[in-house]
Amino acid sequence: MSLLFTVQVPNRPVEHLETVVGGPRYARLRATAAEFRRRLGGRRIWNVNSTAVGGGVAEMLQALVGYVRDLDIPIEWTVIGGDAEFFAITKRLHNRIHGSTGDAGPLGAAEAGHYTEVLAANAVELLRQVSSGDLVLLHDPQTAGLAAPLAAAGATVVWRCHIGVDWDDEITHGAWQFLRPYLAAARGYVFSRSRYVPSWVPERSTSIIPPSIDPFSPKNQELDRQTVRGILTTIGVLDGHAPDRANRFVRGDGTVGEVVRGASVVAESLPGPADPVVVQVSRWDRLKDMSGVLRGFADHVAPAGDGYLMLVGPAVADVSDDPEGAAVYAECVAQWRELPPGVRARTLLVNLPLNDIDENAAMVNAVQRNAAVIAQKSMAEGFGLTVAEGMWKGRPVVASAVGGIQDQIVDGTGILLHDSRDLGGFGAAVRRLLDDPDAANRMGRAAHEHVRQSFVGDLHLLRYAELFGDLLAER
Repeated sequence: MSLLFTVQVPNRPVEHLETVVGGPRYARLRATAAEFRRRLGGRRIWNVNSTAVGGGVAEMLQALVGYVRDLDIPIEWTVIGGDAEFFAITKRLHNRIHGSTGDAGPLGAAEAGHYTEVLAANAVELLRQVSSGDLVLLHDPQTAGLAAPLAAAGATVVWRCHIGVDWDDEITHGAWQFLRPYLAAARGYVFSRSRYVPSWVPERSTSIIPPSIDPFSPKNQELDRQTVRGILTTIGVLDGHAPDRANRFVRGDGTVGEVVRGASVVAESLPGPADPVVVQVSRWDRLKDMSGVLRGFADHVAPAGDGYLMLVGPAVADVSDDPEGAAVYAECVAQWRELPPGVRARTLLVNLPLNDIDENAAMVNAVQRNAAVIAQKSMAEGFGLTVAEGMWKGRPVVASAVGGIQDQIVDGTGILLHDSRDLGGFGAAVRRLLDDPDAANRMGRAAHEHVRQSFVGDLHLLRYAELFGDLLAER
């Protein structure tokens, strides 16, 4: 049985971006792509990560790979495989690079041996496909051990780290020391923020490339009010009946899709169409602090006025590279059961199915567009692109001032929480926006424009073209 899985991504019409970014930015993208295609000279670009669904990296690759293909540049996306022990080790690395001990398990010689063994088996398969001279972009700790065998075979390897924190301590140091030997063979390193770069990474080999959204993806495309209501009633998080034929959206390949699956919902009652809803969408990950949002809402938002809370994550069984998700979700359910009855009746825990990636994204889109306030009360974030996605939809966001969230929310576009553990401060910020819809709407409009200027995919592609162009010139 093959360890590797090739993700089939359809072309995304790149000309659609012009309607969002304007003529000059679009012309620059086309011209840069033409020059890069010439310099690539028949080589291919490979993206390698650990999951095709259930996270921000996979969602970005769906969009970026599709646009690159439409620009007639050869590009592939491959997902590695591994056993439960491998993903427990890489989740440990993920947590510790974020400054959290996670499961407090070891990262010693035995773990390094197993990590190496699993990636060596993946490398054997991958090297049957990657040719000498190809450009390979490895994503996150799960893939670092592929750098050396790929480089030895003549590929130009870049390691892209989507996670990090703004400090260094014994916890982060241990994770980086585990990964450092595996990354020596990389020709380039990409981080989302300059403060995430470890001191041992050569500055001359480092690029800072923030993530981006795709305005036309099923998660971010425009949905009218009737469609939002239709999708939410279909999945079972809004009271009432779905309007006829109002559950449709445009898939990534341009065809029409329908939301037909229901979500797994823990709730005693559902909000109606006119009820204000506070939403946090994220993985069931302790660093996302879903339990803190639940406590903050119960203690500091619900007692002071109306409104519902909706905590929304992916179906935990469908996220293969996150072994902690089921445990975190179970803890939230137990916490929900202990809430006072009146608060519990205004709180929903929602698992969205991942059977169909585009359908899942349309569900998230509708959930965010229905929100009065979007929260992202993370304890740590590599970037937290859910924030930009909420801002794109014109919604005010209350989020922790951690990681890349600080780069997304600027004055007037949202509320930054400078102490993510201050539940009273979180509740006061949310309550203020719920009680002043006009101010919330002004903030949402400013947020949308800021994302358009700073976090749309054309800028992301241009930065990668510069990085890979420099590496090709060195060769």
